[in-house]
Amino acid sequence: MNTRQKQGSTWILMSRPWLYIVCFIILFVARTNAQPTLDSPGELDLILQGGRVMDPESGLDAVRDIGIRGGRIVEISSQSMMGRRTVNVSGLVVSPGFIDLHAHGQDLASSALQVQDGVTTALELEGGTFPVDDWYKAREGRSRINYGTSVGHGAVRRTVLRGETSQGPAWSYQEATQDELETMETMIQRGLEEGALGVGFSIGITPRASREEILRVFHVGKNNDATTFAHIRFLGQLEPGSSVEALQEVIADAAISGSSVHVVHISSMGLSQTPLLLQMLTDARANGLDISTEIYPYTAALTNLKSPMFDQGWRTSFQADYNDLEWVETGERLTEETFASYREQGGMIISHIIPEEIVKTALAHPLVMIASDGSTFIDGWAHPRGAGTFSRVLGYYVREQQTLTLMDALRKMTLMPAKRLETTIPQMRKKGRITIGADADITIFDPDLIIDRATFAEPARASDGIVHVLIGGEFVVQECQLLEDTRPGKAIRRAVDSER
Repeated sequence: MNTRQKQGSTWILMSRPWLYIVCFIILFVARTNAQPTLDSPGELDLILQGGRVMDPESGLDAVRDIGIRGGRIVEISSQSMMGRRTVNVSGLVVSPGFIDLHAHGQDLASSALQVQDGVTTALELEGGTFPVDDWYKAREGRSRINYGTSVGHGAVRRTVLRGETSQGPAWSYQEATQDELETMETMIQRGLEEGALGVGFSIGITPRASREEILRVFHVGKNNDATTFAHIRFLGQLEPGSSVEALQEVIADAAISGSSVHVVHISSMGLSQTPLLLQMLTDARANGLDISTEIYPYTAALTNLKSPMFDQGWRTSFQADYNDLEWVETGERLTEETFASYREQGGMIISHIIPEEIVKTALAHPLVMIASDGSTFIDGWAHPRGAGTFSRVLGYYVREQQTLTLMDALRKMTLMPAKRLETTIPQMRKKGRITIGADADITIFDPDLIIDRATFAEPARASDGIVHVLIGGEFVVQECQLLEDTRPGKAIRRAVDSER
């Protein structure tokens, strides 16, 4: 370009300010489809290219590339990126990793199935443990997925109340003395100081834990600003001892103590009364209580036949009969005679007692989260919910039954559980989201193919349609294959006051 041409071009730009406006608009439009990048130097470690990114917090549902560096999401954009490695995920949903608040299976075999169901964080919050510090030390550097626990009221009772009664173990069937109550309070306090994520209750299997005992433990939770996770005392509709009475107990304890409470597996406790229980929880929240709940998407529960829930009157209360109970070891449906024989022996049964319409009602309720209540797989056996909960929701109840939308389902298994914990557990503020600065715990699945494959006959079958799972930016499932030796899971622990 000669001098005259340069001068002419300069004159045009100066005499036509609208060209500046056009250039500004072009630059603005180019950046409106990109979120701000995290201010961190260096090349991207990984780019997830062309996936349908769904973030329940922002409502984003669009094709985007995701840039990951140092285990965190640092860029989300419709523009191309450069990095060390690019993985094409076009045609797939890119979601926050699923967070399971109710996962008893905390071993490698169970987590192998969990991560193939899209779970990146599995927490033992209902049962809990004691001692807490020992539990965390046993898993450090050895876990496929993120892990954490509450301090368990039942576990503390096992430590304090030893021996047997005429009805069963003392920890379940013996009332605590005042001295024993004080000891339990001290132990629960210790567990919280060691980083437990809250206080776990299985009130239904400790029938001789007095109302005073449960209330006192609620107070310990409140004094430590810790959430309580409660399996309520009764299920079914027989009065006294109905699920309504049981829910009123924990609502009252939460109101009296000022503690927050999360009620576990609401449909398997409420059965046909579940809609009433959900209304009770909704009204309690409207009146200022910090209360929440969850559901697993199955019509059958799993428990030991020796459980107090099968004491006199259970058939009326559950609106069920002997043939609704399946003996795990043989798959046989029980009769009055085999019920009596197996109950004396003790062992696990599948209780086919939850109506399908109740599952659908609870899943669609805005207060309800998704959690598996999955137990440890022993010799390949457990309830199929430990392997298929999240894929079952996305495949059967979202795609096939249209019980809830895909975004609503993802919210219930990612953002809602993260927010339930994040007030006292800062780590959870960076989970359950696809946003700049969030941990790169990501589940990538095919929305047309995802489905659970685990059944009651074959419960240890991995789900279909989970294509990739990353934890801290590291693949644990890749191209639908579990990476057996990968151990990126980190401890999720309660923060001390100085860390909040």
